[in-house]
Amino acid sequence: MAAAVAAAACHSPARLVVDAVIGADGANSRVAREVGAGDYSTAIAFQERIRLPDEAMAYYDDLAEMYVGGDVSPDFYGWVFPKCDHVAVGTGTVAAKPEIKRLQSGIRARAAGKVAGGRVVRVEAHPIPEHPRPRRVVGRVALVGDAAGYVTRCSGEGIYFAARSGRLCGRAMADEWRLTGAVTEAGIRAGYLRRWDDEFRPTFRFLDLLQRVFYGGNAGREALVEMCADEHVQRRTFDSYLHKRMAPAEPWGDLRLLWRTAAAMVRCGVLGREVERLRRLEQQAADQVLLRH
Repeated sequence: MAAAVAAAACHSPARLVVDAVIGADGANSRVAREVGAGDYSTAIAFQERIRLPDEAMAYYDDLAEMYVGGDVSPDFYGWVFPKCDHVAVGTGTVAAKPEIKRLQSGIRARAAGKVAGGRVVRVEAHPIPEHPRPRRVVGRVALVGDAAGYVTRCSGEGIYFAARSGRLCGRAMADEWRLTGAVTEAGIRAGYLRRWDDEFRPTFRFLDLLQRVFYGGNAGREALVEMCADEHVQRRTFDSYLHKRMAPAEPWGDLRLLWRTAAAMVRCGVLGREVERLRRLEQQAADQVLLRH
């Protein structure tokens, strides 16, 4: 394969003849469009990188923050993530893309006391795939990373999965080339797609379920916050994020977690309805005052 690429490089730079292509060109992949890999829905992520005074930056030495609520996102979360010498403050959404600047104002307001005195040094916005593309291998063209749609819902993580999918795909092509002297669609599917799906499909499906359950309304968000105080949830979450796959099942602990989740959802749902009822009563009282005047 290397010989074929080297020989092709001697020809016109406008045309390159190769044995296989790996499309690792992001969510707006040109490679995916060229081969008809199909579309996917995307979220938008928006963040500001803010350089803080040293004393304010010290607060985030061992801390990253996640915010939930309709003021920061109707279907995702807002964040303050520490970097080397600054923090990234941002939010994301699928359902309210035209409102992204208003939602960014929401997370800035929530974190205002902690980022006061900071200076915005960069503003960034980019699409986040919501699910894998319908076709990730077309002939001898394979997609990896964001181009393939490998970003987990609920967390929005994609860097590890981009690197892992690239390695799996490259290794599958190299192994087939070494054994047969050729790269084929069947070989890429067997050596790359099948291994990827076996390793990561359960994680992606589980996180998709979590986003649907916990990010869709205030009751779910309140239940999520309540559950995060549970030591079992913290340990399972840490293990899953550390190893990038579902932690091994713990039947009794998982059964207890399921019960606590259901109870929290019911409890927070009842509280949410009561809060909404009180808000309506308050609005009606305000309207009556306006009518009298």
